[in-house]
Amino acid sequence: MSRSRPQVPFATRYARSGMVCSVDHLASEAGVSLLRAGGSAADAAVAASAVLAVTTQHMCGMGGDLWALVHHTHGEAPAALNASGRAGSGADPDALRAQGRTRMRFSSDIRSVPIPGCVDGWVSLHERFGEAPLGDVLAPAVDLASDGFPLSPHGADAATLLDGVANSEDYLPQSQPGELITRPGVARALSGITEGGREAYYEGDFGRDLIELGCGEYTAADLARSQADWVTPLGADAWEHSIWTVPPNSQGYLTLAGAWIASGLNLPPDPDDPLFAHLLAEAAKQAGWDRPAVLSDTADGAALIAPDRLAPRRAAISPDTVAPLGAGTGTGDTMYLAAVDADRMGVSLIQSNAGGWGVGLWTPTHRISLHNRGIGFNLTEGHPAEYRPGRRPPHTLAPAVVQRADGSLRSVVGTMGGDAQPQVLLQVLARSLCLGSEPAASIGSGRWRWGAAAGTGFDTWAEPGNLELRIEGHAAWASANGLTDLRQRGHHVGTDGPHDNSFGHAHLIEVHDGVLAGAADPRALTGSVAGY
Repeated sequence: MSRSRPQVPFATRYARSGMVCSVDHLASEAGVSLLRAGGSAADAAVAASAVLAVTTQHMCGMGGDLWALVHHTHGEAPAALNASGRAGSGADPDALRAQGRTRMRFSSDIRSVPIPGCVDGWVSLHERFGEAPLGDVLAPAVDLASDGFPLSPHGADAATLLDGVANSEDYLPQSQPGELITRPGVARALSGITEGGREAYYEGDFGRDLIELGCGEYTAADLARSQADWVTPLGADAWEHSIWTVPPNSQGYLTLAGAWIASGLNLPPDPDDPLFAHLLAEAAKQAGWDRPAVLSDTADGAALIAPDRLAPRRAAISPDTVAPLGAGTGTGDTMYLAAVDADRMGVSLIQSNAGGWGVGLWTPTHRISLHNRGIGFNLTEGHPAEYRPGRRPPHTLAPAVVQRADGSLRSVVGTMGGDAQPQVLLQVLARSLCLGSEPAASIGSGRWRWGAAAGTGFDTWAEPGNLELRIEGHAAWASANGLTDLRQRGHHVGTDGPHDNSFGHAHLIEVHDGVLAGAADPRALTGSVAGY
Protein backbone atom coordinates (compact mmCIF):
# COMPACT_ATOMS: atom_id res chain seq x y z
CA MET A 1 0.00 0.00 0.00
CA SER A 2 1.38 3.45 -0.86
CA ARG A 3 2.08 5.66 2.12
CA SER A 4 -0.31 8.59 2.41
CA ARG A 5 0.97 12.15 2.65
CA PRO A 6 -0.06 14.84 5.13
CA GLN A 7 -2.67 17.42 4.21
CA VAL A 8 -0.45 20.27 5.44
CA PRO A 9 3.12 21.27 4.51
CA PHE A 10 4.43 19.21 7.38
CA ALA A 11 7.23 16.68 7.09
CA THR A 12 8.28 13.56 8.96
CA ARG A 13 11.72 13.97 10.54
CA TYR A 14 14.30 11.19 10.56
CA ALA A 15 17.31 10.40 12.74
CA ARG A 16 19.67 7.49 13.26
CA SER A 17 20.44 7.36 16.99
CA GLY A 18 17.97 9.25 19.17
CA MET A 19 14.89 11.44 18.96
CA VAL A 20 12.62 13.56 21.16
CA CYS A 21 9.21 15.02 20.22
CA SER A 22 7.42 17.65 22.29
CA VAL A 23 5.31 20.79 22.06
CA ASP A 24 8.36 23.07 22.47
CA HIS A 25 11.62 23.07 20.52
CA LEU A 26 13.48 24.13 23.68
CA ALA A 27 12.29 20.98 25.44
CA SER A 28 13.01 18.68 22.50
CA GLU A 29 16.50 20.12 22.14
CA ALA A 30 17.17 19.72 25.86
CA GLY A 31 16.20 16.07 25.62
CA VAL A 32 18.41 15.40 22.61
CA SER A 33 21.35 17.13 24.31
CA LEU A 34 21.07 14.54 27.09
CA LEU A 35 21.00 11.74 24.52
CA ARG A 36 24.09 13.10 22.79
CA ALA A 37 25.89 13.21 26.15
CA GLY A 38 25.19 9.52 26.76
CA GLY A 39 21.97 9.83 28.74
CA SER A 40 19.10 7.41 28.36
CA ALA A 41 15.68 8.05 26.88
CA ALA A 42 14.46 8.41 30.47
CA ASP A 43 16.99 11.18 31.08
CA ALA A 44 15.87 12.87 27.88
CA ALA A 45 12.23 12.58 28.84
CA VAL A 46 12.76 14.05 32.31
CA ALA A 47 14.92 16.86 30.90
CA ALA A 48 12.27 17.74 28.30
CA SER A 49 9.47 17.47 30.85
CA ALA A 50 11.30 19.79 33.25
CA VAL A 51 11.83 22.35 30.50
CA LEU A 52 8.13 22.21 29.69
CA ALA A 53 7.37 22.82 33.37
CA VAL A 54 9.25 26.10 32.90
CA THR A 55 8.19 27.20 29.42
CA THR A 56 4.74 25.66 29.13
CA GLN A 57 3.16 26.05 32.55
CA HIS A 58 -0.17 26.91 30.92
CA MET A 59 -0.33 23.19 30.03
CA CYS A 60 1.78 21.36 32.59
CA GLY A 61 4.16 21.93 35.45
CA MET A 62 5.45 20.99 38.87
CA GLY A 63 1.99 21.56 40.28
CA GLY A 64 0.47 18.83 38.11
CA ASP A 65 0.60 15.07 37.51
CA LEU A 66 2.65 12.73 35.32
CA TRP A 67 2.36 9.26 33.78
CA ALA A 68 4.93 7.34 31.73
CA LEU A 69 5.49 4.09 29.87
CA VAL A 70 9.04 2.82 29.29
CA HIS A 71 9.90 0.22 26.67
CA HIS A 72 13.17 -1.01 28.16
CA THR A 73 13.76 -4.66 27.19
CA HIS A 74 13.05 -6.44 23.90
CA GLY A 75 10.20 -8.87 24.34
CA GLU A 76 9.01 -7.60 27.72
CA ALA A 77 6.01 -5.48 28.61
CA PRO A 78 6.86 -1.82 29.18
CA ALA A 79 7.22 -0.42 32.67
CA ALA A 80 4.32 1.81 33.70
CA LEU A 81 4.61 4.76 36.08
CA ASN A 82 1.59 6.29 37.79
CA ALA A 83 2.58 9.64 39.29
CA SER A 84 -0.94 10.97 39.69
CA GLY A 85 -1.54 12.54 43.07
CA ARG A 86 -3.90 11.49 45.83
CA ALA A 87 -6.48 13.56 47.66
CA GLY A 88 -5.31 14.88 51.01
CA SER A 89 -6.27 13.50 54.40
CA GLY A 90 -8.80 16.30 54.83
CA ALA A 91 -10.89 15.32 51.80
CA ASP A 92 -14.52 15.45 52.97
CA PRO A 93 -17.25 14.69 50.42
CA ASP A 94 -19.97 15.12 53.04
CA ALA A 95 -18.95 18.75 53.54
CA LEU A 96 -19.24 19.41 49.81
CA ARG A 97 -22.59 17.68 49.56
CA ALA A 98 -23.81 19.73 52.54
CA GLN A 99 -23.00 22.84 50.49
CA GLY A 100 -25.21 21.54 47.69
CA ARG A 101 -22.36 20.43 45.45
CA THR A 102 -22.97 17.66 42.93
CA ARG A 103 -19.63 18.01 41.09
CA MET A 104 -16.11 19.03 42.02
CA ARG A 105 -15.49 22.68 41.23
CA PHE A 106 -13.38 23.32 38.12
CA SER A 107 -11.57 26.37 39.50
CA SER A 108 -10.80 28.38 42.63
CA ASP A 109 -11.24 25.49 45.08
CA ILE A 110 -8.23 23.81 46.70
CA ARG A 111 -10.29 20.65 47.20
CA SER A 112 -9.97 20.02 43.46
CA VAL A 113 -6.17 19.76 43.89
CA PRO A 114 -4.82 16.28 44.66
CA ILE A 115 -1.19 16.37 45.79
CA PRO A 116 0.79 17.05 42.58
CA GLY A 117 2.73 13.98 41.43
CA CYS A 118 4.95 15.44 38.69
CA VAL A 119 8.15 15.81 40.72
CA ASP A 120 7.78 12.36 42.27
CA GLY A 121 7.35 11.07 38.72
CA TRP A 122 10.60 12.69 37.58
CA VAL A 123 12.52 11.30 40.53
CA SER A 124 11.12 7.76 40.17
CA LEU A 125 11.70 7.65 36.40
CA HIS A 126 15.26 8.92 36.79
CA GLU A 127 16.08 6.59 39.68
CA ARG A 128 15.03 3.49 37.74
CA PHE A 129 16.10 4.26 34.18
CA GLY A 130 18.35 7.33 34.27
CA GLU A 131 22.05 7.28 33.37
CA ALA A 132 23.07 10.93 33.72
CA PRO A 133 23.28 12.78 37.07
CA LEU A 134 19.98 14.42 38.01
CA GLY A 135 21.70 17.80 38.13
CA ASP A 136 22.66 17.46 34.46
CA VAL A 137 19.13 16.35 33.57
CA LEU A 138 17.48 19.36 35.20
CA ALA A 139 20.18 21.89 34.21
CA PRO A 140 18.51 23.05 30.95
CA ALA A 141 15.28 23.78 32.82
CA VAL A 142 17.12 25.65 35.59
CA ASP A 143 18.93 27.76 32.98
CA LEU A 144 15.72 28.70 31.15
CA ALA A 145 13.91 29.50 34.39
CA SER A 146 16.78 31.67 35.64
CA ASP A 147 17.85 33.46 32.46
CA GLY A 148 14.56 33.45 30.60
CA PHE A 149 12.75 31.86 27.66
CA PRO A 150 10.71 33.37 24.79
CA LEU A 151 6.99 33.04 25.47
CA SER A 152 5.15 30.85 22.95
CA PRO A 153 2.03 32.02 21.06
CA HIS A 154 -0.19 29.65 23.07
CA GLY A 155 1.51 30.84 26.27
CA ALA A 156 0.80 34.46 25.40
CA ASP A 157 -2.85 33.64 24.75
CA ALA A 158 -3.06 31.82 28.09
CA ALA A 159 -1.42 34.70 29.96
CA THR A 160 -4.46 36.88 29.24
CA LEU A 161 -6.35 34.72 31.74
CA LEU A 162 -4.04 35.65 34.64
CA ASP A 163 -5.23 39.20 35.26
CA GLY A 164 -5.71 39.48 39.03
CA VAL A 165 -4.52 35.93 39.80
CA ALA A 166 -2.36 36.02 42.92
CA ASN A 167 1.28 34.85 42.69
CA SER A 168 1.26 34.64 38.87
CA GLU A 169 3.42 37.75 38.48
CA ASP A 170 6.06 35.95 36.38
CA TYR A 171 3.58 36.57 33.56
CA LEU A 172 1.68 39.68 32.57
CA PRO A 173 -1.77 39.52 30.95
CA GLN A 174 -0.44 41.64 28.09
CA SER A 175 2.63 39.44 27.49
CA GLN A 176 3.41 38.96 23.80
CA PRO A 177 4.80 35.98 21.87
CA GLY A 178 8.58 36.06 21.97
CA GLU A 179 8.71 38.12 25.16
CA LEU A 180 11.45 36.93 27.53
CA ILE A 181 9.98 35.40 30.70
CA THR A 182 11.98 34.44 33.79
CA ARG A 183 10.82 32.02 36.51
CA PRO A 184 13.22 32.54 39.47
CA GLY A 185 11.00 30.68 41.93
CA VAL A 186 10.75 27.66 39.62
CA ALA A 187 14.55 27.77 39.19
CA ARG A 188 14.98 27.60 42.97
CA ALA A 189 12.56 24.69 43.21
CA LEU A 190 14.38 22.76 40.48
CA SER A 191 17.77 23.43 42.06
CA GLY A 192 16.39 22.23 45.39
CA ILE A 193 15.35 18.92 43.84
CA THR A 194 18.84 18.49 42.38
CA GLU A 195 20.38 18.99 45.80
CA GLY A 196 17.82 17.41 48.12
CA GLY A 197 15.61 15.12 46.05
CA ARG A 198 11.84 14.93 46.38
CA GLU A 199 12.03 15.76 50.11
CA ALA A 200 13.38 19.22 49.32
CA TYR A 201 10.25 19.88 47.29
CA TYR A 202 7.38 18.11 49.03
CA GLU A 203 8.68 18.59 52.56
CA GLY A 204 10.19 22.02 51.87
CA ASP A 205 8.71 25.34 50.78
CA PHE A 206 6.34 23.85 48.21
CA GLY A 207 4.88 21.42 50.72
CA ARG A 208 4.49 24.14 53.35
CA ASP A 209 2.77 26.41 50.84
CA LEU A 210 0.39 23.63 49.85
CA ILE A 211 -0.50 22.85 53.47
CA GLU A 212 -1.17 26.54 54.13
CA LEU A 213 -3.33 26.92 51.03
CA GLY A 214 -5.17 23.73 51.92
CA CYS A 215 -6.41 24.91 55.33
CA GLY A 216 -6.66 21.32 56.57
CA GLU A 217 -6.87 19.53 53.21
CA TYR A 218 -3.30 18.17 53.48
CA THR A 219 -0.98 17.05 56.25
CA ALA A 220 2.80 16.75 56.46
CA ALA A 221 2.38 12.96 56.31
CA ASP A 222 0.46 13.33 53.03
CA LEU A 223 3.37 15.22 51.52
CA ALA A 224 5.96 12.78 52.84
CA ARG A 225 4.31 9.92 50.93
CA SER A 226 5.51 9.51 47.34
CA GLN A 227 2.82 10.05 44.73
CA ALA A 228 4.62 7.81 42.21
CA ASP A 229 4.09 4.07 41.83
CA TRP A 230 5.33 1.52 39.30
CA VAL A 231 2.21 -0.34 38.22
CA THR A 232 1.24 -3.16 35.85
CA PRO A 233 0.62 -1.89 32.29
CA LEU A 234 -2.40 -2.78 30.19
CA GLY A 235 -1.97 -4.33 26.76
CA ALA A 236 -4.17 -5.41 23.86
CA ASP A 237 -3.55 -6.62 20.32
CA ALA A 238 -4.78 -4.66 17.31
CA TRP A 239 -3.65 -4.47 13.67
CA GLU A 240 -1.00 -7.17 14.26
CA HIS A 241 0.71 -5.17 17.00
CA SER A 242 0.58 -5.04 20.79
CA ILE A 243 -0.57 -1.67 22.11
CA TRP A 244 0.28 -0.80 25.71
CA THR A 245 -0.96 1.90 28.03
CA VAL A 246 -1.21 2.72 31.73
CA PRO A 247 -3.96 1.18 33.89
CA PRO A 248 -6.80 2.80 35.85
CA ASN A 249 -7.10 5.35 37.33
CA SER A 250 -6.12 6.39 33.77
CA GLN A 251 -8.65 6.30 30.92
CA GLY A 252 -5.94 4.64 28.80
CA TYR A 253 -8.02 1.47 28.61
CA LEU A 254 -10.26 3.38 26.16
CA THR A 255 -7.37 3.59 23.66
CA LEU A 256 -6.97 -0.19 23.80
CA ALA A 257 -10.72 -0.85 23.73
CA GLY A 258 -11.26 1.48 20.77
CA ALA A 259 -8.32 -0.01 18.84
CA TRP A 260 -9.45 -3.59 19.53
CA ILE A 261 -12.98 -2.80 18.38
CA ALA A 262 -11.84 -0.89 15.28
CA SER A 263 -9.31 -3.53 14.23
CA GLY A 264 -12.20 -5.94 13.73
CA LEU A 265 -14.16 -3.55 11.51
CA ASN A 266 -13.83 -3.24 7.74
CA LEU A 267 -12.10 0.14 7.59
CA PRO A 268 -11.89 1.62 4.09
CA PRO A 269 -8.35 1.99 2.67
CA ASP A 270 -8.94 5.70 1.99
CA PRO A 271 -8.90 7.73 5.24
CA ASP A 272 -10.68 10.58 3.42
CA ASP A 273 -13.75 8.37 3.05
CA PRO A 274 -16.38 9.49 5.61
CA LEU A 275 -16.88 5.81 6.43
CA PHE A 276 -13.36 5.82 7.94
CA ALA A 277 -14.35 8.59 10.35
CA HIS A 278 -17.74 7.00 11.05
CA LEU A 279 -16.38 3.58 12.01
CA LEU A 280 -13.56 4.92 14.19
CA ALA A 281 -15.89 7.38 15.92
CA GLU A 282 -18.38 4.60 16.58
CA ALA A 283 -15.59 2.40 17.99
CA ALA A 284 -14.52 5.18 20.34
CA LYS A 285 -18.11 5.83 21.44
CA GLN A 286 -18.86 2.18 22.11
CA ALA A 287 -15.61 1.92 24.08
CA GLY A 288 -16.09 5.05 26.15
CA TRP A 289 -19.70 6.01 26.74
CA ASP A 290 -19.87 4.40 30.20
CA ARG A 291 -16.50 5.66 31.44
CA PRO A 292 -17.98 7.80 34.27
CA ALA A 293 -19.64 4.73 35.77
CA VAL A 294 -16.69 2.32 35.60
CA LEU A 295 -13.42 4.30 35.90
CA SER A 296 -11.80 4.69 39.30
CA ASP A 297 -8.48 3.96 40.99
CA THR A 298 -9.82 0.53 41.97
CA ALA A 299 -11.16 -0.44 38.52
CA ASP A 300 -10.00 -3.70 36.96
CA GLY A 301 -8.33 -2.56 33.76
CA ALA A 302 -7.98 -6.07 32.32
CA ALA A 303 -11.71 -6.65 32.76
CA LEU A 304 -12.51 -3.36 31.02
CA ILE A 305 -10.68 -4.48 27.86
CA ALA A 306 -11.66 -8.15 27.96
CA PRO A 307 -12.85 -9.46 24.56
CA ASP A 308 -16.10 -10.79 26.02
CA ARG A 309 -16.90 -7.25 27.19
CA LEU A 310 -15.88 -5.55 23.94
CA ALA A 311 -17.10 -8.06 21.34
CA PRO A 312 -20.81 -7.15 21.71
CA ARG A 313 -19.88 -3.47 21.40
CA ARG A 314 -18.01 -4.18 18.17
CA ALA A 315 -20.95 -6.25 16.87
CA ALA A 316 -23.34 -3.35 17.50
CA ILE A 317 -21.48 -1.07 15.05
CA SER A 318 -22.99 -0.69 11.59
CA PRO A 319 -21.32 0.93 8.56
CA ASP A 320 -24.63 2.56 7.67
CA THR A 321 -25.91 4.17 10.85
CA VAL A 322 -24.98 5.07 14.42
CA ALA A 323 -25.43 2.33 17.01
CA PRO A 324 -27.57 2.97 20.09
CA LEU A 325 -25.67 3.22 23.34
CA GLY A 326 -25.92 0.11 25.44
CA ALA A 327 -26.82 -2.04 22.45
CA GLY A 328 -23.49 -3.80 22.78
CA THR A 329 -23.45 -4.20 26.56
CA GLY A 330 -25.02 -6.55 29.10
CA THR A 331 -25.57 -4.50 32.03
CA GLY A 332 -16.48 7.65 30.91
CA ASP A 333 -4.75 20.84 29.39
CA THR A 334 -1.85 18.65 29.05
CA MET A 335 1.37 18.02 27.19
CA TYR A 336 2.86 14.81 25.82
CA LEU A 337 6.43 13.99 24.84
CA ALA A 338 8.17 10.99 23.31
CA ALA A 339 11.83 9.97 23.53
CA VAL A 340 13.82 7.09 22.01
CA ASP A 341 17.55 6.48 22.50
CA ALA A 342 20.23 4.57 20.60
CA ASP A 343 19.53 1.39 22.60
CA ARG A 344 15.86 1.73 21.59
CA MET A 345 14.59 2.46 25.05
CA GLY A 346 11.39 4.36 24.38
CA VAL A 347 9.65 6.66 26.84
CA SER A 348 6.05 7.78 26.40
CA LEU A 349 5.45 10.53 28.97
CA ILE A 350 2.47 12.77 29.65
CA GLN A 351 2.20 15.57 32.17
CA SER A 352 -0.73 17.87 32.96
CA ASN A 353 -2.39 20.66 34.91
CA ALA A 354 -5.80 19.42 33.65
CA GLY A 355 -7.52 22.77 32.89
CA GLY A 356 -4.97 25.20 31.44
CA TRP A 357 -3.25 26.93 34.36
CA GLY A 358 -5.10 24.46 36.59
CA VAL A 359 -7.37 25.40 39.47
CA GLY A 360 -6.35 29.07 39.43
CA LEU A 361 -4.31 28.93 42.65
CA TRP A 362 -0.55 29.48 42.70
CA THR A 363 1.99 28.79 45.44
CA PRO A 364 3.51 32.01 46.81
CA THR A 365 7.13 30.89 47.24
CA HIS A 366 7.85 29.40 43.82
CA ARG A 367 4.87 30.79 41.84
CA ILE A 368 3.79 27.35 40.64
CA SER A 369 0.23 26.91 39.42
CA LEU A 370 -1.70 24.01 40.94
CA HIS A 371 -3.62 21.54 38.81
CA ASN A 372 -7.32 20.68 39.12
CA ARG A 373 -7.22 16.93 38.50
CA GLY A 374 -9.68 16.52 41.36
CA ILE A 375 -12.44 17.40 38.89
CA GLY A 376 -12.34 13.70 38.02
CA PHE A 377 -13.70 12.74 41.45
CA ASN A 378 -17.37 11.95 41.88
CA LEU A 379 -19.57 13.35 44.67
CA THR A 380 -22.19 10.60 44.53
CA GLU A 381 -22.07 8.79 47.84
CA GLY A 382 -20.67 5.28 47.42
CA HIS A 383 -19.46 5.84 43.83
CA PRO A 384 -16.15 4.00 43.18
CA ALA A 385 -14.53 7.32 42.24
CA GLU A 386 -15.94 9.26 45.20
CA TYR A 387 -13.76 12.08 46.55
CA ARG A 388 -12.09 10.54 49.59
CA PRO A 389 -8.76 10.85 51.48
CA GLY A 390 -5.90 9.08 49.74
CA ARG A 391 -7.88 8.36 46.56
CA ARG A 392 -6.66 9.08 43.06
CA PRO A 393 -9.22 10.63 40.69
CA PRO A 394 -10.11 9.20 37.27
CA HIS A 395 -7.49 10.58 34.91
CA THR A 396 -7.56 11.52 31.22
CA LEU A 397 -3.79 11.07 30.74
CA ALA A 398 -3.12 8.03 28.54
CA PRO A 399 0.36 7.55 27.01
CA ALA A 400 0.92 4.58 24.69
CA VAL A 401 3.68 2.29 23.45
CA VAL A 402 3.38 -0.02 20.44
CA GLN A 403 5.39 -3.24 20.09
CA ARG A 404 5.72 -5.57 17.11
CA ALA A 405 4.80 -9.23 17.38
CA ASP A 406 8.42 -10.08 18.29
CA GLY A 407 8.32 -7.64 21.23
CA SER A 408 10.51 -4.98 19.60
CA LEU A 409 9.62 -1.30 19.86
CA ARG A 410 7.46 -0.02 16.98
CA SER A 411 6.45 3.39 18.31
CA VAL A 412 5.83 5.70 21.24
CA VAL A 413 2.78 7.93 20.91
CA GLY A 414 0.49 10.13 22.95
CA THR A 415 -1.43 13.38 22.98
CA MET A 416 -3.00 16.05 25.10
CA GLY A 417 -6.72 16.68 24.72
CA GLY A 418 -8.70 15.89 27.87
CA ASP A 419 -11.41 13.31 27.27
CA ALA A 420 -10.48 13.19 23.57
CA GLN A 421 -7.04 11.66 24.15
CA PRO A 422 -8.06 8.04 23.41
CA GLN A 423 -10.05 9.26 20.40
CA VAL A 424 -7.05 11.10 18.96
CA LEU A 425 -4.76 8.12 19.63
CA LEU A 426 -7.23 5.77 17.95
CA GLN A 427 -7.06 7.87 14.80
CA VAL A 428 -3.26 8.12 14.86
CA LEU A 429 -2.90 4.37 15.47
CA ALA A 430 -5.38 3.48 12.72
CA ARG A 431 -3.50 5.60 10.19
CA SER A 432 -0.09 4.35 11.33
CA LEU A 433 -0.73 0.65 11.96
CA CYS A 434 -3.66 -0.12 9.67
CA LEU A 435 -2.98 2.18 6.68
CA GLY A 436 0.82 2.44 6.96
CA SER A 437 0.83 6.25 6.92
CA GLU A 438 4.07 8.01 7.73
CA PRO A 439 4.19 9.94 11.05
CA ALA A 440 3.54 13.35 9.50
CA ALA A 441 0.33 12.11 7.89
CA SER A 442 -0.75 10.21 10.99
CA ILE A 443 -0.23 13.32 13.14
CA GLY A 444 -1.07 16.21 10.79
CA SER A 445 -4.24 14.93 9.10
CA GLY A 446 -7.64 16.25 10.16
CA ARG A 447 -9.42 14.64 13.11
CA TRP A 448 -12.82 14.18 14.68
CA ARG A 449 -13.66 14.19 18.38
CA TRP A 450 -16.75 13.56 20.47
CA GLY A 451 -17.97 16.52 22.48
CA ALA A 452 -19.74 19.85 22.41
CA ALA A 453 -18.23 23.05 21.08
CA ALA A 454 -18.90 24.78 24.42
CA GLY A 455 -17.76 21.90 26.67
CA THR A 456 -14.79 21.96 29.03
CA GLY A 457 -13.06 19.02 27.34
CA PHE A 458 -13.58 16.96 30.51
CA ASP A 459 -17.35 16.42 30.25
CA THR A 460 -17.60 14.43 27.00
CA TRP A 461 -19.36 11.44 28.55
CA ALA A 462 -21.62 13.38 30.93
CA GLU A 463 -24.54 12.92 28.49
CA PRO A 464 -23.41 10.13 26.14
CA GLY A 465 -26.80 9.98 24.46
CA ASN A 466 -26.46 13.60 23.34
CA LEU A 467 -23.03 13.62 21.72
CA GLU A 468 -21.87 15.81 18.86
CA LEU A 469 -19.22 14.65 16.39
CA ARG A 470 -16.89 17.63 15.97
CA ILE A 471 -14.93 17.69 12.69
CA GLU A 472 -11.64 19.58 12.38
CA GLY A 473 -11.71 22.16 9.63
CA HIS A 474 -8.97 20.75 7.40
CA ALA A 475 -10.27 17.16 7.55
CA ALA A 476 -11.54 15.75 4.25
CA TRP A 477 -14.87 14.98 5.94
CA ALA A 478 -15.36 18.71 6.70
CA SER A 479 -16.43 19.23 3.09
CA ALA A 480 -20.12 19.72 2.38
CA ASN A 481 -20.34 16.19 0.95
CA GLY A 482 -18.47 14.69 3.88
CA LEU A 483 -20.68 16.37 6.46
CA THR A 484 -23.80 15.32 4.57
CA ASP A 485 -22.58 11.72 4.49
CA LEU A 486 -21.97 11.67 8.26
CA ARG A 487 -25.37 13.25 8.96
CA GLN A 488 -27.06 10.66 6.78
CA ARG A 489 -25.45 7.96 8.92
CA GLY A 490 -27.14 9.55 11.94
CA HIS A 491 -24.41 11.76 13.44
CA HIS A 492 -25.08 15.16 14.96
CA VAL A 493 -22.13 16.98 13.37
CA GLY A 494 -20.35 20.26 14.11
CA THR A 495 -17.17 21.78 12.71
CA ASP A 496 -14.18 23.62 14.14
CA GLY A 497 -11.28 25.46 12.54
CA PRO A 498 -8.33 23.79 10.81
CA HIS A 499 -5.49 22.53 13.05
CA ASP A 500 -7.61 23.37 16.08
CA ASN A 501 -6.04 23.12 19.54
CA SER A 502 -9.04 21.16 20.90
CA PHE A 503 -8.11 18.19 18.72
CA GLY A 504 -4.96 17.50 20.69
CA HIS A 505 -1.21 17.90 20.39
CA ALA A 506 -0.08 14.39 19.45
CA HIS A 507 3.51 13.27 18.91
CA LEU A 508 4.79 10.05 17.39
CA ILE A 509 8.19 8.37 17.05
CA GLU A 510 8.44 5.17 15.01
CA VAL A 511 11.39 2.74 14.87
CA HIS A 512 12.15 1.27 11.42
CA ASP A 513 15.26 -0.66 10.33
CA GLY A 514 17.74 1.34 12.38
CA VAL A 515 16.09 4.68 11.60
CA LEU A 516 13.78 6.77 13.75
CA ALA A 517 10.90 8.63 12.11
CA GLY A 518 8.97 11.21 14.08
CA ALA A 519 6.44 14.01 13.92
CA ALA A 520 5.41 16.65 16.46
CA ASP A 521 1.92 18.07 16.18
CA PRO A 522 1.63 21.29 14.11
CA ARG A 523 -1.37 22.27 16.26
CA ALA A 524 1.08 23.09 19.07
CA LEU A 525 2.61 25.84 16.84
CA THR A 526 6.00 25.49 18.58
CA GLY A 527 6.11 21.67 18.49
CA SER A 528 9.43 20.16 17.50
CA VAL A 529 11.15 16.91 16.61
CA ALA A 530 14.85 16.85 17.50
CA GLY A 531 17.14 13.95 16.66
CA TYR A 532 20.68 12.95 15.93
